Amino acid sequence: MGNFVNKEPPPPMVLVPPIFDFPPLAARTRMLVPAYDLLFVKLALQCLFEDYFEDARNFSARIMLKPREDPHIDLVTTVSGPLDGSKEGNAVFRWQRDLEDPNSFVEVSVSTSEPFIRFKSCVYLPELGLGIFGILPLLIQRRTHSENSGFIGVRYGSENLSIGTSLAPFSLSAGFPSCAWLVGRAGRLCAGVLYKPPCEGIKDEVDFRHLKNWSWAVGYRVGSGTPLRPSFNVSLELAANSELTASFYQHVVVQRRVQNPFEASQVVGITNYIDFGFELKTRFKEHKSTASVDRSTFQVAASWQANKNILLKGKIGPSLSSMALAFKSWWRPSFTFSITAISDHARGGASFGFGIRIEDLREASYERADPNYVMLTPSKEHLAEGVLKKFGSQPMFQSKVDSGDFDNLPTELKPFERII
Repeated sequence: MGNFVNKEPPPPMVLVPPIFDFPPLAARTRMLVPAYDLLFVKLALQCLFEDYFEDARNFSARIMLKPREDPHIDLVTTVSGPLDGSKEGNAVFRWQRDLEDPNSFVEVSVSTSEPFIRFKSCVYLPELGLGIFGILPLLIQRRTHSENSGFIGVRYGSENLSIGTSLAPFSLSAGFPSCAWLVGRAGRLCAGVLYKPPCEGIKDEVDFRHLKNWSWAVGYRVGSGTPLRPSFNVSLELAANSELTASFYQHVVVQRRVQNPFEASQVVGITNYIDFGFELKTRFKEHKSTASVDRSTFQVAASWQANKNILLKGKIGPSLSSMALAFKSWWRPSFTFSITAISDHARGGASFGFGIRIEDLREASYERADPNYVMLTPSKEHLAEGVLKKFGSQPMFQSKVDSGDFDNLPTELKPFERII
């Protein structure tokens, strides 16, 4: 009886919400993207600057479905266009060999904007670090660019080095690489070079001696690829011998106190994810094709995931500024409604865009973490024993995260693979 009266209450816990949108659709085909773009966070900045930002007076709807009988396949369909005009649609059917590894897959996509059928595929051998990838478009009437003729490529990736190339065997520039890269990192420093001719399909323009076909970049990285750890990335790129780009991307993990009557009494806080990005482009050499383009442009964006239901994003540019609010309901299937407010600095006035997403790819689950997981300010709650006995579950601990023990966590909270 005395043991029952003196029983210690469960230790205080902190909620860790699921990632709002995982995986980002752009990241599912990252094996088709040069490692040059991945190492210098171009893909991460693209998601930050574009996801959930709808165009002015535009509506988009996206449906993402995965059958329970076979989780290796899924279907993503999108319809978008002006609120008072015609709409365009596309659909992507995907088969993925391993649920935990998105690098080996087959995709078939169709679109009404430019009628075609496009096959995308990649086979990755993690034990060798080798990947073979390709894109084959069909039913295209005019193949004016090499990308419309399809390409095949090969890549090698390790934790500190990546090299790869792609060829367009059916284009006018057959025999010349349509893209090639070499990137590496040593500690927190990284550097890379990218060869990509801007004028595809013209043999005279694919000469390796033309500096405009080359891009160079250096960067500094801190942190890992898991959403549960902060990260810091800054890079400087010289592109096409005419454009200098400075970019910055930071992922921050913070905790705030929460009072939720639907949670257990020992839940004292919630984890938030904050992302911030900046990109500045300055053109110091003018070409005929860019004579009417501004010499300098920039964009700044930030996002805040307050919990598993609410995401707030903002973006500022020289001519437009946007704010986006997305609300996700985690039913099955889940629904996400977003609204974007756009301010035109040149013309004045505001306009709005709307979007809706239906998703049946995963289920939401709050993870429990020991308050020492992120909290930096000591409190009496930090003296609690780190064991949660309710429902027989056990919380995450900072020691496990530091040691790389993510085995019991959802895929979206684990670190991305270490290969470049």
